[in-house]
Amino acid sequence: MDKTQLTIRTTLWKSTETGTMAETKMEGIPDRIAETLKGRHILITGGTGFLGKVMLERLLRCMPDIGTIHLLVRPKKGKDPKHRLDEIFNSALFEQVKAQRGVAALHKSVAIINGDVSSIGLGLSPEDRKLLCDKISIVYHAAATVRFDELLKRAVLLNTRGTKLMLELAKEMKQLVLFAHISTAYCHLEEKLLGEKPYPPPADPHKIIKCVEWMEDEVVEAMTDKILGNLPNTYAFTKALSEGLVEEAMPHIPAIILRPSIVIPAWKNPIPGWTDNINGPTGLLIGAGKGVIRTMYCNQSSYADYLPVDIAINAILACTWNFIYNKDHEKRVYNLTSSNEFQVSWQEIIDRGRRATDKIPLNGIVWYPGGSMKSSRLLHNICVLFFHMLPAYFIDAMIFLAGHKPIMCRVHRRIQKGFEVFEYYANNQWDFENANIREIREKFNPRERIAYLLHGDDMDLDAYFEDCIKAARIYILNESPETLPAARRHMRIMYWVDIITKVLFFLLLIYTALSWSDSFRALLVGGWSLIAEALSL
Repeated sequence: MDKTQLTIRTTLWKSTETGTMAETKMEGIPDRIAETLKGRHILITGGTGFLGKVMLERLLRCMPDIGTIHLLVRPKKGKDPKHRLDEIFNSALFEQVKAQRGVAALHKSVAIINGDVSSIGLGLSPEDRKLLCDKISIVYHAAATVRFDELLKRAVLLNTRGTKLMLELAKEMKQLVLFAHISTAYCHLEEKLLGEKPYPPPADPHKIIKCVEWMEDEVVEAMTDKILGNLPNTYAFTKALSEGLVEEAMPHIPAIILRPSIVIPAWKNPIPGWTDNINGPTGLLIGAGKGVIRTMYCNQSSYADYLPVDIAINAILACTWNFIYNKDHEKRVYNLTSSNEFQVSWQEIIDRGRRATDKIPLNGIVWYPGGSMKSSRLLHNICVLFFHMLPAYFIDAMIFLAGHKPIMCRVHRRIQKGFEVFEYYANNQWDFENANIREIREKFNPRERIAYLLHGDDMDLDAYFEDCIKAARIYILNESPETLPAARRHMRIMYWVDIITKVLFFLLLIYTALSWSDSFRALLVGGWSLIAEALSL
């Protein structure tokens, strides 16, 4: 066993030991959420995504008496759905649950359903459709494309039509007690204060679906800006349309809408800092930590709303319990948000991220991490030119001369594309009501308050950022802990390179200014001589 695996397993053992001690203290106090899910057969769409994986792990680890968990999975990149499930179970995320249950038991607890929410009929065989209609009692519909720059046609077919098809399937389910639609808190962007209620969709979802079904891709893309109206991207538009479909179905099926905000790496369980992607703040941390991102156009004092993925799953399970066990059918919309209680500004993210990457540097940094946020777009664009693009061209030239394929310009083009999305959200402000989830929190008994944590009262933000960097090194960048000393040495070298470069640049400016002053003085003297000579004639 290598040191990386030993570190992971040690973390998991400590977590398990802590959980066992807590359970001993809470013996005799019921876990009513686990009781609610006992024996129930569940269908999850989007189970191979970030949120879906953590939900699957949590159900397997903490719900020993749950029925079969069915995952709707499509083939991808030549891999059949069963192979994709094997890959999921082989990740570090499932180490703890594999130690508890064993690999064979995991496969018995999870059933793969071949299907695709973007296909007509969900791509289900008649046998699988009948199986789901006969057995499923809870549906968690989380499948969606989360790309903000997704082509409109694909986004509508997956996010909106896929939701419509799932609702039609749910109406056929004989045992259904809950259909939970996982939406987003950032889909009704015209509402600066988002209430826990349905909002009118930006267009008729049925008409939009019909339009994109019969129109050619090129025509749809040519009309995208007009169709979106004031909404900045296809993600927000199609998720808002989907909510309209769910609201429309509420009189016919037991459906709720869950709106998590920006879902970020795990806080505590199962692995602190774990994530499987570079979306959101994780990407900013990595880009800044590598020294690649050095300027951002952003309102430094504004804040976004973040939700660690383990807290998001706790909230989803809590809403499930409230609807089924407590029979609270009045609440149909839940904002799973945190900014009512915690507000972390963009500047604070940068400051804390910088401290974390100084302490736990990444391997092979391009330049010493630095830079800042700019409130002036002009100044930001100037900095992009001098600190992003020109160095990228220089580094690519060096890479090319060394006989390798240039990459830095391509990286910065992707960063620039990401900035286009980021800037809209970073320079606007939204707030969210979340009274419904706070009310559920008050209904928890002492055991449930610990097992389904829904607050961040004891969160140490600096420690959390460090956990995120550590996890990003291991699980995203494949940088093992053994490389940390070398990364620190490289960081020190790049620090002095940065200092020397700045000093030389400053000296060059002084020299240029002095040279220009001498030339200007000579020009003035020469000009005055000519004028004097002309006057003497």
